[in-house]
Amino acid sequence: MAYAAWDHPEPLALGSAPLPEYGSGSLADLLPTLAAGMAVPGTTASITELTPADRNCVFLVDGLGWEQIRAHPDEAPFLTALLGSSRGGTGRPITAGYPATTATSLASVGTGLPPGAHGLPGYTVRNPATGELMNQLRWHPWTSPRSWQPYPTVFQLAQDAGVHAAQVSSPAFEHTPLTKVALSGGTFHGRLTGEERMDLAAEQLAAADRSLVYTYYAELDGAGHRYGIDSDTWRGQLMHVDRLVQRLAEQLPARSALYVTADHGMVDIPFDEQHRIDFDADWELRAGVALLGGEGRARHVYAVPGAANDVLACWREVLGEQFWVASRDEAITAGWFGPPDRFDERVYDRIGDVLAAAYDDVLIIASEREPKESAMVGNHGSMTPAEQLVPLLEVRS
Repeated sequence: MAYAAWDHPEPLALGSAPLPEYGSGSLADLLPTLAAGMAVPGTTASITELTPADRNCVFLVDGLGWEQIRAHPDEAPFLTALLGSSRGGTGRPITAGYPATTATSLASVGTGLPPGAHGLPGYTVRNPATGELMNQLRWHPWTSPRSWQPYPTVFQLAQDAGVHAAQVSSPAFEHTPLTKVALSGGTFHGRLTGEERMDLAAEQLAAADRSLVYTYYAELDGAGHRYGIDSDTWRGQLMHVDRLVQRLAEQLPARSALYVTADHGMVDIPFDEQHRIDFDADWELRAGVALLGGEGRARHVYAVPGAANDVLACWREVLGEQFWVASRDEAITAGWFGPPDRFDERVYDRIGDVLAAAYDDVLIIASEREPKESAMVGNHGSMTPAEQLVPLLEVRS
């Protein structure tokens, strides 16, 4: 996809939504490409710009969008110097996938599948078996992880092929259902500090002739949600991330490639009625709606039986100048969740009858149902460049 395609002049048209680069340059394509370069059966090198390496490390920084790096060269000098290395030296970003949110993106990374296949298509989605909203980040209410996401991870495929596979992350994530369905396979190593993770990731890379190592840092995203990406706190976290990346890069063993990427970018949304539309206070938007899922910039809307067409018409009329509003079938056919021919029917009823993806700097909050989420400064989820474009910075030894 040409970079200019993200500056589309017609946000009201459904076809103007800039789709993620599924199959050639999305997060779901990263690990299969690296694994294929290590001769792991069942994997394909879809990001053709990348050169194979014997030892591969993916450092995923939660919330580190491409546009945020470019906007902060002083805070991130090491990352800025690596921008030209992105995507195999093309100096281009890759895309997260829709929605651009952590649970969805981590599942795409770990399984190598688009959201319509792995089945984690949002922050909160309806569980068809119970009719309840399920938070896929916190896995609440609990449901069987393997029935929810039955496919093996790339780490598991790599381990089965004799590649040394390891994850280095916070100890809190070791036994979570999201880790189980998205990142399991190989060995998990819990370390509290970012510095400890960088050091251990380098050790794990060197532990075998062929290695696939994943490490993760979440605090940048947390600072963005709480204080915004225009805050000193967020900038301080970015400076820390910059030092962590350099620390890991300087320890790479021979024949290694380090890839620095992210699950999404972020935008700050002003606190006023023009930019924050409150679903709980808007009778028009509530009419015919049984459940409101997703998040402020990427909503899944579940209609009461028989009301889906009316809800779609209303949401388009009220929000159509600020959001791409689509029916479930329109979004699937358009490829929001991946190529339609790769869509798994078990995922169909998890997706809203109506979907609303933000184009402008605007949110659909729910002040009563979601008080914490509604109070966040920084947000993400949609298909705008600030949210969707993520780096694929590369350091090789």
